[in-house]
Formats: sequence, C-alpha cells, structure tokens
Amino acid sequence: MTITSELQRLLEILPQETQRQLLAHPHCDRLVEVVLDLGRRPEARFPDSAEYLSEHPVTGADLQAVIQAVGNFSADNRAGIEQTLHRISAIRNRNGDIIGLTLRVGRAIFGTISMIRDLVETGQSILMLGRPGVGKTTALREIARVLADELHKRVVIIDSSNEIAGDGDIPHPAIGRARRMQVAHPEWQHQVMIEAVENHMPEVVVIDEIGTELEALAARTIAERGVQLVGTAHGNQLENLLKNPTLSDLVGGIQSVTLGDEEARRRGSQKSILERKAPPTFAIAVEMQERQRWIVHENVADTVDHLLRQRQPALQVRTVNDQGQVIITHPIPYTPLEKRSSQRTGASQVLSFPQRVLDDSRASQASRPAVIGEGDRAFDYETQAVPPVQEQSTAIFTLYPYQMSRNLVEQVIEQLGLPIRVVGGVERADAILTLRANLRKHTNLRRMAEGYGVPIYAVKANTIAQIAATLQDALGKPKAEAEWSSLADRDDEAEEWEALEEARLAVEQIVLPKGQPVELLPRSAYMRKLQHEFVEHYHLKSSSFGTEPNRRLRIYPA
Repeated sequence: MTITSELQRLLEILPQETQRQLLAHPHCDRLVEVVLDLGRRPEARFPDSAEYLSEHPVTGADLQAVIQAVGNFSADNRAGIEQTLHRISAIRNRNGDIIGLTLRVGRAIFGTISMIRDLVETGQSILMLGRPGVGKTTALREIARVLADELHKRVVIIDSSNEIAGDGDIPHPAIGRARRMQVAHPEWQHQVMIEAVENHMPEVVVIDEIGTELEALAARTIAERGVQLVGTAHGNQLENLLKNPTLSDLVGGIQSVTLGDEEARRRGSQKSILERKAPPTFAIAVEMQERQRWIVHENVADTVDHLLRQRQPALQVRTVNDQGQVIITHPIPYTPLEKRSSQRTGASQVLSFPQRVLDDSRASQASRPAVIGEGDRAFDYETQAVPPVQEQSTAIFTLYPYQMSRNLVEQVIEQLGLPIRVVGGVERADAILTLRANLRKHTNLRRMAEGYGVPIYAVKANTIAQIAATLQDALGKPKAEAEWSSLADRDDEAEEWEALEEARLAVEQIVLPKGQPVELLPRSAYMRKLQHEFVEHYHLKSSSFGTEPNRRLRIYPA
C-alpha cells in the first residue's frame, strides 16, 4: 500500500505549542485526529492510544486562530483545508459559538481495495458498512479512482461534506479522473444524486453516508437505471441495516406477512412472519470489521432472506496476510443466529485454512478441504480454485444495459440460457440495450455508441417479453429456434408475460416501497385474472374496475 498525507498543512493551523509537541512526537505519522475543547488540554489520538499535548488548557483565542485559518463551516458543522483530505468538525454551544474542534487527519491510501477488487470489477452495486474510523471513506475514494483510471468508467462522486475529494473547488488527486459534485446542504444530497444521473451520464455513482429515507429512495432509482452504485451507510453489520426502518430499503426492506394455517404448518413457523419486500438496491454488501478483515455478502438478497428466517447466512471472510496476499475463507458456523457477533470475533483464531489466495498478479490458489473444531464450534471449508474475474464467464456476447433494470435483463438471460454477459460499461460491450425513450432524451448516447463502434438495441418497454425478443435479434437467432417457450413464444404468451411483468414492477417499485395504490393498463378478463393471482403472492389486494374494453386492475397497499 502507498499512503499519501498532507499532514504538515494540518499541523500549521494548530496552536504553536500543540504543533511543536506533535512535530517532536515519535508517532506523528500515525496521528488520527487532534481534539481542541475550550478549557481542556489539547489531545492527540492515535490508532491505539490518546495523549495530552500540553499542560495548558485550550483558550478561546486558540480556537479562533484555528477557525480563521480554516475558513467557513458548512451547515453540517464541517470545514476543510483546500486541496487536502483533512476534516475539521465543530462543536457549538447554545448560542452557536464554536467551543470545540475535532481535526481529523485525511489520508489517501492506494491499494486498500485489493480485498474486493474482483467484486468492484463485476459492475454490481456495492454497499460498505462499518463503524466510524474503520476506513470506509478511504476505501470509497480508492474505489472511485480505480473505476475511473484503471477501468476507464465515467465516475461521479456525490461529496456531501467534501470528505471524499477534499475541500475546495479542485478535487484531490486521490480520486483520479473521477468527477465530484458538491452538495450545498446535507439535506439536498438526494437531489444531487438524481441530478448526477440525469445530467452527466455516469456509469458509476459513488455516495458517502447514505443516511435518510430520501437518499435511500434516490439510490434505488439510480440502481434501477442500470448505474453501478458504490456507497456507505450507517451501521456496523447487515443486521443493523435491517433493523433501521429508514435505510432497510437499501437491502430490500422488510414487511410483516400473515400466512395461512396450511402454509404456516408447511414452513413450521408462526402465522405472522417477516419477509423481504423488494430486491436489494445493492447486490453486494461489505462489513468492514477491521482495516484488514472484511466480511463480504456476495448475494445480499439471499443473506437477508436467511436472516429473516433466523438462519445463518453464508459468510465470506477476506483478510490480508503479512505478504500482502488476500485470503478468502468461507466459514460455516453451526451455532444459533443470536451468537453470530461473538462467533465472528472468535472466528479469526481458527480461520487458518484459506479457500483461495489472491496476490498482486490476481492468481488464485486453493488449499485442501478441512474441518476445524474448537469446543462446540466448528467451521467447514469448501475449497475450490476460483479463476480470475475476467475468466469467470464463457459468454461470447457482452451487453451494456443503459438506464434499464440490470436485474431484469440478467433474469431474462438466465431463463433463456443465452450466451450473453452483462457488463457495466460501454467500452467493454458488444452492444448497448436501452429503452426507445432514452434515445430521444439522451442525444449523447448515439455519439457514445458511434465512438466505441457498438450498435444500440432499443426496446419499447422494460418488460421480459420485449427484452427477450430484442436479445434474440441481437444474437441473430430466429425466434423459432430460441428456447423461450416459458416466456413468450406465442403472441398470447407474450401478452401474459407483459401483463405479469407490469404487475411486478408496480408492486415492487410503487405499492410496497411507497405505500401507494397503482392502476395497471387495460387487459382482457383472463389477463386480469392472472394479475390478480400474481398480486396475491405479495399478500396484497387488487380489484378490477372500469368498463370493457378499458377494464383494468387496481393494486392496493397492505
């Protein structure tokens, strides 16, 4: 890893005595933050300790000197030093006067994402979780640089507190070619997120500290448009997010469902249970337990479903050894769910047999299967060689879905068994898939396709039948030869799938997340019957209204 820091510029704004003490300190290069509170001694904090820097308390004049050197504080009581990553946070009294300062050292650490680089390259949305100070923002900054400089993607950073790209109008070099959009007021962050997608055509949006319901909804909107999201959220573990009603939508959200007697007996559960109510906004979640130990959930939907059923989800633990190699293990603990946190803490003592090792050359290395026991705790390791990311797919045709539901496109590809791989950027694609409306709205799309020499396939609607037919055309296969009788190989079956897909999108994007009723398009009596039955699977009510031929379905929230 290479670490860069403009520590000297932070020390220069400190009171003279505090500055002298830190310059002479043997561990000055490991400084985390300096705390200046009125009437108290100045304090320096290091990763594993804290020390007072003077016998004299901080005076009002000391604070004012620092404030004048820093400049204006924003609405969230934060300020910075131009073109540095340092963060200065203020504590105010009831009258609004600053009586305390926390000066946090900002560092750009290159190489921090080696543990999850293979996941970043997949193009899937990634959510980073962890306690304050564990390095979430540092990792986010490095991910943005790698995506922009090394993977050549259009990256836009939503920098609400100028913490990712530093203070001032010129972004810090640590973000590479990525672009940064500043946020005037923290409560406007969700608006800037939507603005970034609508105005600047990003392939990746990077967001720090998703903390409100509006920001969570904006993130879902962006993900549904086919843009890769990389963000952080408040919470130490995925379970914390599930229990947070404001942010639970990031991982699909939860709802209470009442089962029938027969279904409850079949499941062996109570009649009232909790279920995930929508697909997760982020496909992958990373719990940053320590700086060199991360827990990865490669399939957030499966993890959430297991947690809601009181089952232990599959965990992937990634660590870095002394040689800088990334060790990936898959422990399977046989202990109750409620002991999960304590079990993770002890797991590091017995995780000595890796599933694979990724070194700087991106090679994978397998070890022998083993079962390790410690008391009544045991871990199984299924060991297999995993090829590098670029070799994991045998697809002969790559597709970039522009502002479309990536999950829906991948669902069609999987059900049809098509030799197509979805990618996150046009520069790696053989073709672009988008809606016809996007061709009219985004004039730059045609120029971008011409620049890369790839064709554009446009679909009329974001439905399974439309996407399936278009993908068959892209592969040059006659529809009669395609194995898609389960989708729409006849006109009536195509209409069935369009009707059901319309109902699914209405339920999962409006009725469940927003609690609003939705009216569907007019359909025949048979199609409405199918839609009624489909809606019942979500434990929602629906009714038909209107007169033929405009009779249609209305879906009501629970």
